[in-house]
Amino acid sequence: MSAIEYPSLLVSTEWLAEHLHDSKVRIVDIRGHVIPASEPLPHYYNHRADYDQCHIPGAVFIDWVHEITDPDDPRHAQIAKPERFAAVMSRIGIAPDTYVVAYDDANGMFAARLWWSLNYYGHSSVAVLNGGWNKWLAENRPVTAEVPKFAPTSFHAKPDPALRRTGAEVLANLYQDSSKLLDFRSKEEFDGKSSRAKRLGHIPGAVNTPRSDFNNPDSTLLSPEVLRQKFAEAGVTADSAEVITYCNGGVSGSFGLLALRVAGINNGALYDGSWKDWGNDDSKPIE
Repeated sequence: MSAIEYPSLLVSTEWLAEHLHDSKVRIVDIRGHVIPASEPLPHYYNHRADYDQCHIPGAVFIDWVHEITDPDDPRHAQIAKPERFAAVMSRIGIAPDTYVVAYDDANGMFAARLWWSLNYYGHSSVAVLNGGWNKWLAENRPVTAEVPKFAPTSFHAKPDPALRRTGAEVLANLYQDSSKLLDFRSKEEFDGKSSRAKRLGHIPGAVNTPRSDFNNPDSTLLSPEVLRQKFAEAGVTADSAEVITYCNGGVSGSFGLLALRVAGINNGALYDGSWKDWGNDDSKPIE
């Protein structure tokens, strides 16, 4: 058993720089970007070309657009089925004792998606690099174009239903005071001025907490104290019975769930279908 203490949830650039050669640590580059909903399709992009140019030493690349999503689901960005997800994790050598550190260049959005995905599939030894690629570069830390090779493993993906909610479950609890809904889309989308689904608006009773409001200028996540204050203003505290996060396709919602955990609010779950599911279903109410 390693004597190293592995941080939970977030890892600092200083910590990662000191552990670049730790054989138990697997660094994952999951850079990419999303364009506004008002723009023509496609909206989702990976940054594989940037990875090929340079990345954190020892980092492997995961394509958030294609590798960890379900190609058969019309709501693109839905979590990949267990077999598909397991194949990707096996390829990059994720073993039961592997400590995963994910980073991106999007203020933690895609790294948080991998954090949630690994937790959902039973691997809780994972954290997000706080400040990500942007902070790493700003601090002139080492980069390389060398692509590492790791022996494949046999990753077992076992879904944890406590971390994921379906549209039917959200609908069933819609008017229960015990359940809080946080919408991490932009205010423009929440207000019905643009949409990635055929309908405009938001889920009734949801509170808009745009993902872009949760980062410091250096791309790090707000402090736990400030996060607790922001969530309290949205009516969410550690005493809330259940907090359900959503966005368009589960990515920003995953970031929201991470922010809740960092704030010490551990009773959250992700509506992975999010607005692409709800907004395309005429049977579900909207505001």
